[in-house]
Amino acid sequence: MAGDKGWARGQAARAVVGSILVALLATACSAQAPTASTSPGSSSAPATPGGSVAPAKAVLALGVDISDLNSLDPGKGFTLTSPIPLHAIYETLVTMDPGNYVDLKPLLATSWERTDGGKSWTFHLRTDVKFSSGNAMTADDVKFTYDRLKNLKVDASALADNIETVTAVDAATVKITMVDANQPLLPWLIAPNFGVLDSKVAKEHGAVSEPGADTTDKATSWLESNSAGTGPYTLTAWTRNGEIDLARNATYWRAPAPFQKVIIRHVPDSATQLLQLQRGDLDVALNLTFDQIQTLKTDANVKIVKNPSVDYLYMTLTADGGLNSALGNKAARQAVLYAIDYDGIIQGLLGGDATRPLSFIPVGMGGSTADLNQQFGYHQDLDKAKQLLTQAGLPSGFSFKLSYGTGASVAGIGYDTVAQKVKSDLARVGITAELNPMQQSALRTSYRAAELESVLTFWNPDAMDPALWADPTVQRVAKRVRWTPPQDIVDLVTKADGEKDPATRDSLYVQYQKMMADVGVLQVLLQPVYSVAVRNGVGTYVPTAAGWQVDLYTVAP
Repeated sequence: MAGDKGWARGQAARAVVGSILVALLATACSAQAPTASTSPGSSSAPATPGGSVAPAKAVLALGVDISDLNSLDPGKGFTLTSPIPLHAIYETLVTMDPGNYVDLKPLLATSWERTDGGKSWTFHLRTDVKFSSGNAMTADDVKFTYDRLKNLKVDASALADNIETVTAVDAATVKITMVDANQPLLPWLIAPNFGVLDSKVAKEHGAVSEPGADTTDKATSWLESNSAGTGPYTLTAWTRNGEIDLARNATYWRAPAPFQKVIIRHVPDSATQLLQLQRGDLDVALNLTFDQIQTLKTDANVKIVKNPSVDYLYMTLTADGGLNSALGNKAARQAVLYAIDYDGIIQGLLGGDATRPLSFIPVGMGGSTADLNQQFGYHQDLDKAKQLLTQAGLPSGFSFKLSYGTGASVAGIGYDTVAQKVKSDLARVGITAELNPMQQSALRTSYRAAELESVLTFWNPDAMDPALWADPTVQRVAKRVRWTPPQDIVDLVTKADGEKDPATRDSLYVQYQKMMADVGVLQVLLQPVYSVAVRNGVGTYVPTAAGWQVDLYTVAP
């Protein structure tokens, strides 16, 4: 257990995310990772009808759409599905249990405390941890990992913005000094991008941690087919839009991983996932539709596991009149948002298994509630939409290009289906959405380059802190929609991030959400409750709302 000082930040975070346990995650189960004395892989196997004991299941196969996955380099993997394998291969200093997004738990660190008058966090590391290479993990590896993440200067590097320096005090002690002691850091360290790398092996394959790593680091190609972590599984192969193959880590410091192998198979089509699950080719299907889930409720071979998420599908509208002259007008953007039938999307496509926040912070975090959205958020009001079009000088409507990833889905619902629904809704007030399906990689590149008028895309958390939703909207995401945030919104986010009193912090984030809703450049369409179909050969499967979705170490036969 961490000392009292180490838990102080967790106590401050309690009110920030406490509502998630009551309002959103009341049904989520908590599961401890296997201990050295109770390995799920070695638990008693079921008896066969003849009385003999059946061998434990050796291979776990998951079906999921991984078309968005950009990298398995822990410093660069920064998409919806990359955290699932990264969390299994690389481990962080601290972690959280499924269903408990308040209390940080020790993982590679045994304890931690504030030092240097609150300017730094000092972590005390486990001394019995080895990488898959057999090398012992030390503070030098933590320093190398964090420095590399910061100096790669990729999207994930933003997580390290508040890290000023990392110092290896001794082999088992590392000190992280912050840029601003009043801004958050500790909860962010659960993100898989902080998974500790074997610095010796990484350097041998071209990894660089010093400034300039963004141009001199050459390790990514090796890390995308090999692994250099301390996790329960190792990476043996990855075929883009094919599958990810993981194998049990023979040097793992806790009890052995439950399965000899894990296969994460790219199955973008939900109907194919369903078929493969029913015939036993898959053990877990992550992208089934609401209707498909209903058909499985009478299947004795399958169980349905539900988990409220803090992920969501959102829609962007550029603020730049040079990219789209109409959308450069706030009234026109608001007209779009008043024309959308949000309830129809949630009820008609997801059977009600979703909610919707007011703005970019999901329900259950930072004071965000479904009631707040009901009071101040957008809802379909066609008359209001038409009035706003007239106010914008566009009484006959306008057109814009709506881009989204081909084959992509959320909670089993294809982006194309949502896009078609939005297009139909907007047509009722004379707005034409020109649908523009794109390959996921091309969409990601164009969106980040701020080249797209409007995008349907997804957001999932790097860690469980509302700052990790709010900050991007006035930083990198603001650039993607060509919006220059007014200084008062930027200052409000900074103040909320650093506020120590949880109730005051929530109230500041609520104020921020109201201001963001008025701007109309980012609109959440749905925040799903995930339904995962699991065959009975899998005994334990506990999903989590944390960014990695499921801790593969806790999935057992």
